[in-house]
Amino acid sequence: MNKDQINGKLQDIGGKIQEEAGKLVGNPDQQVKGLQNQVEGKTQEKLGDLKEAVKDAVN
Repeated sequence: MNKDQINGKLQDIGGKIQEEAGKLVGNPDQQVKGLQNQVEGKTQEKLGDLKEAVKDAVN
């Protein structure tokens, strides 16, 4: 695992928590921000996956 995979996963989890917190308190802005963080986290995680695949292909 590389830094992008770990940070992406953490951001995705944080986004899920933020989304659920927004649902609990009835704050749609927090829900949207949570969803955005999830998308950003998943994107970063996929970037990390790609880096690992390239590294494995080169070796």
